[in-house]
Amino acid sequence: EQIRAGRPGVRDVVVKLNRGVSGLGNALVHVAGADGARKLGERVTDLELEDEQLSAEEYLAALDRLGGIVEERIVGEDFRSPSVQLRISPAGQVDVLSTHDQVLGGPHGQTYFGCHFPADEEYAPQLALAGLKVGRRLAREGVIGRCAVDFACVRSAEGWKPYALEINLRCGGTTHPFFTLQALTDGLYDPLAGEYRNRNGDLKHYAATDHLDDPAYSSLTPDDLLDVVSEQGIGWDSQREVGVALHMVSALAVAGRIGLTAIGDTLEEARTLYYDVKRTLDEAVADHRLLERRNHQTGRRP
Repeated sequence: EQIRAGRPGVRDVVVKLNRGVSGLGNALVHVAGADGARKLGERVTDLELEDEQLSAEEYLAALDRLGGIVEERIVGEDFRSPSVQLRISPAGQVDVLSTHDQVLGGPHGQTYFGCHFPADEEYAPQLALAGLKVGRRLAREGVIGRCAVDFACVRSAEGWKPYALEINLRCGGTTHPFFTLQALTDGLYDPLAGEYRNRNGDLKHYAATDHLDDPAYSSLTPDDLLDVVSEQGIGWDSQREVGVALHMVSALAVAGRIGLTAIGDTLEEARTLYYDVKRTLDEAVADHRLLERRNHQTGRRP
């Protein structure tokens, strides 16, 4: 009611559980045309969940138990979901470690699937300054360690406008890809330039995910994955400092899922490497199925 009173044109609001992870604690409520407390109450009971395994009753019970917030859903024709990663020292110094453009999906586009690094150069420096402001406030509140701030960015005639959405007082889905990049390239991120350069001064980008999955991938073993990646020449090239670093490899045969960080000199190269891995997995599954059919027809065991 308070949001509608202040901004009558708001069409949707997002409800967020305090302890939600990867957007799965979010729910969408359509408030357009709901005048009065009774109508709004009806809309709340019809909320749309990002985690489709929960019922509305279970979600509202969790909201009552854990607490949460309600905020206007930011929308726009050109819309991005970037984030800023910070480190706060015991002395209160705040460093901007990185910026990312988050790759979101799910029923309402609020579930975290992966990221691109760094965030778009058109707004990355602006994000860094906004994140630094949040970090300094957190430092005054006694926060120490790594944290991140999620934003929504919408382009208007005046340029990109960032809206700070939430603070994550923890390592997140962008932490380990950035660690991977640093370990492999020994570089630094310049938040005011929105650029990462390795020790030789070369620009580096990456596309990363924990969610490259398909039920069919569970027919493959980790050794199959490592073999085909090597055969395709898309593994790590230590000379050029480009290529793919795999993780969650053991989850392949169990859940049909892997994670990866695809590092390139440009974002386009990184994305190409990312999709090369997907194509390679799809082809390996097709080859495996073909071999199984042939063995079945001949009575041989694979």
